[in-house]
Amino acid sequence: MRHVAKNAKPLSEPVVLMLTSLASEPKHGYALLKDVEELSQGRVQLSTGTLYGAIRRLLEDRWIERFEQEDTSRDKQAYRLTAMGRMQLNTEIARLRHLLQSATTRLGLKES
Repeated sequence: MRHVAKNAKPLSEPVVLMLTSLASEPKHGYALLKDVEELSQGRVQLSTGTLYGAIRRLLEDRWIERFEQEDTSRDKQAYRLTAMGRMQLNTEIARLRHLLQSATTRLGLKES
């Protein structure tokens, strides 16, 4: 199981987008797939195989958990972010902010 570490390995963009999507509310697989596409403005389009492989790994790492929703009309499985997953997402956001700030400073650009 992965834990938050000071020098944690960067997360892939699809994983960041999945965790971000689940940070707002629980979602079933198809809603998660569509939200990742929307969050990335169409740049990241996950296949169902890739999505469910990532979900499996995130469940194993305990960054997400299964969540029972009242609307189980088609036996959809929903997922939600755990406290550990939120911590990982926050760590990654801090890493990306630092990276952006360093690059912006080095290139002499103004932050937008």
